[in-house]
Amino acid sequence: MNTPTHTMSESRLESPVVAPAMPSATSPMYWSVRRELWEHRSIWMAPLALASVFLLGFAISAVRLPARMRAAAALDPMQQRAAMAGPYDMAAGLMMLTAMIVGIIYCLDALYGERRDRSTLFWKSLPVSDRTAVLAKASIPLLVLPLLAFAITVAMHLVMLLLHSAVIAASGQSVAALWSQMAMFRRSLFLLYHLVTVHALSHAPFYAWMLLVSAWAPRAPLLWAFLPPIAICSLEKLAFNTTHFLALLRNRLEGGPAAMPMSGMFPTDPMTHLTPGAFLNSPGLWLGLAVTAAFLAGAVRQRRSRGPI
Repeated sequence: MNTPTHTMSESRLESPVVAPAMPSATSPMYWSVRRELWEHRSIWMAPLALASVFLLGFAISAVRLPARMRAAAALDPMQQRAAMAGPYDMAAGLMMLTAMIVGIIYCLDALYGERRDRSTLFWKSLPVSDRTAVLAKASIPLLVLPLLAFAITVAMHLVMLLLHSAVIAASGQSVAALWSQMAMFRRSLFLLYHLVTVHALSHAPFYAWMLLVSAWAPRAPLLWAFLPPIAICSLEKLAFNTTHFLALLRNRLEGGPAAMPMSGMFPTDPMTHLTPGAFLNSPGLWLGLAVTAAFLAGAVRQRRSRGPI
């Protein structure tokens, strides 16, 4: 009579015990980044909208491409490359400018907006540390936007190249010169290098400063972000008749000679020579990253202490 009970006991003992799944250490960061992309849809909608408008304009102007190709055939190779690459460079430049503007607007509102609409009380109640929240917000201009700009720009270039080739082939001209001059793989590689070195690493102190201002500013974070640098530049000019601070900001904004080794050329030009070693060895890079870390630490502290507006 006790056999079934004994059998059931043995089966329970022999059944493997499944341990509860432990949450991944990266899941708070992952879901925090996803939350930023969901709440701030302009991060990806603005670049996509610009790409759509630009491709529409390029498609309308495609009727003039055969005449441009015939005119470019009489030029030397350097001038031919510049004439053919003009629309592609414009597409890349507009996308990089859009990513920069979106990053500035996002950083200034990332922490200030939570305090303004009092949603910071809700987000602080979740099991996500202030450091994770700030780092997730910092990853948007430093990682997400450069990669998004790169992917959209490469897709735009491919669509433009295919449309360009179809129009030229339909007019009876050869597309070999176009494909050889464009060098799409090399151009895409240089674009990625420029986005990482300049728009991510060199601009990191600017974005970190704006996050710090967004976490601290009682009102008008745009004014608090730009008025102190303007005041410092004006004070230095009036007191010492120098512009060292302005030159420092401009050098950081342009990326410095290590990131842009050949002046006068577009960053994606196939004739550009990359110097990643010189860029990584430049003291300005590491000083800028140290300043970035200090600003982000201040933003974390301010998010922990500042309440709703």
